[in-house]
Amino acid sequence: MMITAIVGVNWGDEGKGRMVDLLSAEHDVVVRFQGGNNAGHTIINDYGKFALNLLPSGIFRPGVVNVLGPGTVIDLEHLAKEIEYVRACGITINTGNLKVSDRAIICFPFHRDQDRLEEERLVGKKYGSTVRGIAPVYGDKYLKKGIQVGELLYPKYMADRVSDLLEWKNAVLTSVYGGEPHTLEATLSWLKEYGGKARNFICDTRKLLEEAVIEDKNILLEGQLGALRDIHYGIYPMTTSSSPLTAFAPIGAGLFSRPIDNVIGVVKAFSTCVGEGPFVTELDDDVGLRLREKGGGEYGAATGRPRRTGHLDLVASEFGMQVQQVDEIALTKLDVLSSEPVLKVCVGYEIRGNIETEFPLTPLLYEAKPVYEELPGWDEDITGIRTYDGLPVNAQLYVEYIEEHLGKPVCYISVGPQREEIIVR
Repeated sequence: MMITAIVGVNWGDEGKGRMVDLLSAEHDVVVRFQGGNNAGHTIINDYGKFALNLLPSGIFRPGVVNVLGPGTVIDLEHLAKEIEYVRACGITINTGNLKVSDRAIICFPFHRDQDRLEEERLVGKKYGSTVRGIAPVYGDKYLKKGIQVGELLYPKYMADRVSDLLEWKNAVLTSVYGGEPHTLEATLSWLKEYGGKARNFICDTRKLLEEAVIEDKNILLEGQLGALRDIHYGIYPMTTSSSPLTAFAPIGAGLFSRPIDNVIGVVKAFSTCVGEGPFVTELDDDVGLRLREKGGGEYGAATGRPRRTGHLDLVASEFGMQVQQVDEIALTKLDVLSSEPVLKVCVGYEIRGNIETEFPLTPLLYEAKPVYEELPGWDEDITGIRTYDGLPVNAQLYVEYIEEHLGKPVCYISVGPQREEIIVR
């Protein structure tokens, strides 16, 4: 058996969903271990093009069990609609291939309202929230005011808990933000409609995973976002509200009896970032625009916001590699760099007159200026290439340069968005 984690090394949007969809063919179980419907995993396969927000990216593989772990937060309405959307495209989703942890936390409509109102209050100092309630619901979880998905199975108990939660939440919405209160009747009605659609998927996923280990099954742990958006080690406070790090994966998945065997860190061949915060190599010129559009339209899969683009930042990537404890690299969108005459790579930050190679705390990132090295580009279209030796020499040099700086092998090279547009070394 093999336990593998696929995680983001940078700000997210590296192409993790594409890699999970590919490698789920070799696994029996795929587990999302944190986050909510603020994720945006874009997948292109025989069924079409999909932007999954909640469902694990192994949902397209027959025979694979897909799990939303206890570390996730679940907007029941969004989950129900995403299931309908995927089913309408011919994909089977049933209680055999989708499981929702009874210990995951429910994200309610009032969490969305609080998220939106807080972003409006911040005006020019926004955190870049997706406004889907993620920060408020994780806040409630750690304030011990969250409602677990498994409570849907105990309606009287849940109704009492929701009533208590609403009393406090409405005080926040009305007194702090001047917003509209939510009624208990409407909230319970929402739970009845969308919770009713989720009930049959609920189970003790910890027990399910422990049994999978005993049965020698291969398990893939799917991270959301990337290391630089981690609540502990990211560009705080412009981070997500959970931990997308490998170290959290066993907790967020509910898998304790065996360590992770292999960590695949996903790195994009150039840097992109959705949301707010410092982004040292950001390009506000024609090169940045060209990379965005050549990348198939670099827009956030969850929000539709244009991704900020930049030259590859190896200072940030090396930090992400360390905190993710990566064993091997999946390099995505190498094809986008074709026809770029010169490839710039950031190998240091100039901060207050010094050249730094360690990724610093957020305040210093705002002062940092990139220190670049340049590599020659290539003109050839590489989307049809399936072997490493078939790549142009300069493309190979670019890959090997990344390997040398990050200290780990590039084992997967994505040369296009389709499943088969991949080079496996």
